[in-house]
Amino acid sequence: MSRASSLPSVTLVLGGARSGKSLYAEGLVEMCAERIYLATAEAKDAEMAKRIDDHQKRRGPGWSTIEEPLALAGALKAHCQRGRPVLVDCLTLWLANIMAAGLDVDMETRTLTETLKSVAGPVVLVSNEVGQGIVPDNALARAYMDHAGRLNQAVAVAAGRVVLMTAGLPHVLKEQN
Repeated sequence: MSRASSLPSVTLVLGGARSGKSLYAEGLVEMCAERIYLATAEAKDAEMAKRIDDHQKRRGPGWSTIEEPLALAGALKAHCQRGRPVLVDCLTLWLANIMAAGLDVDMETRTLTETLKSVAGPVVLVSNEVGQGIVPDNALARAYMDHAGRLNQAVAVAAGRVVLMTAGLPHVLKEQN
């Protein structure tokens, strides 16, 4: 049995900043011959460009990278094939992108979760858990936090496996056979 066939159709990897989410998610699919990294980040400043570069260097060769900051559901439909995993990194950057573009967050979330129900898989999605701190003091940050919480909940329902990363340690929250 290949590594890809042992993964559920959808896996969600959650955690805080620098919790080891991306590294863990990459490890789930790194042994697969074909794998796609679907990147949602945009290098809008030097610091983000360095983060992206660091991620690319860490991954090394063997990954096909597709950059898609907005049309995530469409990219999944176009690139998911049975036995070829797609890693989406990350949902919370995608959320920031759709909010900045003035798109309907609830509709985009529904479109994504409906797409996840029908993809060939496996898909591994990385997302930040942003709601465990203090409530932000401004309306935009509170809206982002609320949308992120609802997005993570909706994707967790669609996922066969949900893993919470804490200090580099995976905690399996959901595992469906």
